[in-house]
Amino acid sequence: MRFRLTPRDDGFFELFARTGDILVEATAVLTEFLGSDQVRRVDLARRMEEVEHAGDEAAHAVLSRLTSSFVTPFDREDIHRLTSRLDDCLDLMHAAVDLIVIYRVGTLPPAVSDLVQIITRQAELTREALPRLRAPGELADYWVEINRLENQADQIHRDLLGTIFGGEHDAITIMKLKEVVETLENIADAFEDVAHTVEIIAVKES
Repeated sequence: MRFRLTPRDDGFFELFARTGDILVEATAVLTEFLGSDQVRRVDLARRMEEVEHAGDEAAHAVLSRLTSSFVTPFDREDIHRLTSRLDDCLDLMHAAVDLIVIYRVGTLPPAVSDLVQIITRQAELTREALPRLRAPGELADYWVEINRLENQADQIHRDLLGTIFGGEHDAITIMKLKEVVETLENIADAFEDVAHTVEIIAVKES
């Protein structure tokens, strides 16, 4: 563990914890969105936009604190990287909702719900992990589990592509569904990027 001669700014941990709450809220909106009709989806898309804006505000608060803090809890570049990776997760959830609304996608393949369940679990684990960044070396179980979940998401994604290209859809519908499914799979990838960043921080702080 590193020794510090001056007090570090621990306010970052509260800000990251706030982002964790926002991530879980976003997955709740995403889940409800996918199970709703077209009219309700429009309202939930607006709600997702609000949640994504809250995430932007949280990220801005971290970066503002970064410029004003003399001693940070870990490397500045890692704080910046972690903030960016967390923001990616929210941006992609917002993008997935927007695509479904813009493309007027109706029924999605049933396995999409399995993919969203994985994303929801990743968000929950990330929310639990972020306040514990004070001792990142104790978070190995977190990044291992996130990686396992991402592998599951990859398999579901491949199965979904097989379903989409199974001959039941016209070319335009295939294009729409493929882009939506790939965006959802990218969310799982983004959570893995967050976990990988936490692992990097743990190695540096050990």
